[in-house]
Amino acid sequence: MASQSQPAQPNERYLRLEKLGEGTYATVFKGQNKLTHDIVALKEIHLDPEEGAPSTAIREISLMKELRQNNIVKLYDVIHNEKTLTLVFEYMDQDLKKYMDTQGHNGALPPALCKTFLYQLLKGIAFCHDNRVLHRDLKPQNLLINSRMELKIADFGLARAFGIPVNTFSNEVVTLWYRAPDVLLGSRNYSTSIDIWSTGCIMAEIYSGKPLFPGKTNEDQLLRIFKLLGTPTEQTWPHVTEMPEYKATFPSYPAQSLSQRLPMMDQIALDLLNRMIQYQPQMRISAKEALQHLYFQDAQVPGVVPAGTANGFVLPGVGSMGLAPMQQQSIPTHMQQQQVQQQQQQVQQMQQQQVQMQNQYAQQQQFLQQQQLHQQQLQQHQQQQQQQQQQLYAHNLQHASQPYFPTPQSQLPPPPPQ
Repeated sequence: MASQSQPAQPNERYLRLEKLGEGTYATVFKGQNKLTHDIVALKEIHLDPEEGAPSTAIREISLMKELRQNNIVKLYDVIHNEKTLTLVFEYMDQDLKKYMDTQGHNGALPPALCKTFLYQLLKGIAFCHDNRVLHRDLKPQNLLINSRMELKIADFGLARAFGIPVNTFSNEVVTLWYRAPDVLLGSRNYSTSIDIWSTGCIMAEIYSGKPLFPGKTNEDQLLRIFKLLGTPTEQTWPHVTEMPEYKATFPSYPAQSLSQRLPMMDQIALDLLNRMIQYQPQMRISAKEALQHLYFQDAQVPGVVPAGTANGFVLPGVGSMGLAPMQQQSIPTHMQQQQVQQQQQQVQQMQQQQVQMQNQYAQQQQFLQQQQLHQQQLQQHQQQQQQQQQQLYAHNLQHASQPYFPTPQSQLPPPPPQ
């Protein structure tokens, strides 16, 4: 590789400036268009002479050519030579994880900024899903932001179109911490819901500053999910026991309260999160539905937050950028209060239902334990009966095998005197 003073150029049109990062199959550089002087990101993929371009690169190029939306990083150009394949993207200042680490309070971001980022993320996801594309690797490191607090989804190397006639997908998708439980349990029939689960994990992380489920292995990841949401059963998740990676030996954990785990989130935010991290994929809220949730009632777009600062980071004003708050129908204050009350009632009802289901499950477990104890006692009783029968049979067999000799007349006792 060339030195920094005389870098090897991917193309006559672009100047490589500095190395930004390195991934599994590519290295990313900050670059500049020599003609326009625009700053860009150069993703250089080193080609294998025998195998050619990696399938992930081909997939990323083919999908990103079709995905043109404000919350998806733009692919400007593709440069191909014998040794490298270079993708030219729009330049973004940093990824969300880096921003959380440097600007957040122990990694946590202000609620208003969380809402702004989530709104943009869901807009990008909704566009992908409308165009029948699954991202399959959503995580803070793949979400890029700039100084205007615009968020854009990047790294479509694992993305896949789901309109093609393929019945099953690989379950080796999504970084472990953001992987949906159905994928962890071996399901290959997943759809858009896996991106929604990942979004829920990201939502909890930007509020708290910590990953929601930082598992070390596939099973550890599942157990961390079970400890928060409760171990799934056939009642809470029909057919879960039929999944390839399901184990009957999974510990039985009761569900915990999301509000206790994430006290920094209000009830409306928790309600949206709860709808994202449902066990049953079909029960998870869609990206479009999430954008209509009451949580986003006061959100602003695109990526606009009130002028001022957020943990030391200067934020632009709405007017200075020519941007307006999210266009929504004006709702009277009393109706907003009613909607908030309805949302809170729904959350309370769901919590009550979870408690009832936990109690029912505990009763079922107790009943099963009693049945098992009764069966053990019955088996012990049957074994004792079998042993007694065997002993009696052996005794009878022993007596039956002895020869019968009548007592001789001479040995009979004399008759009693008359």
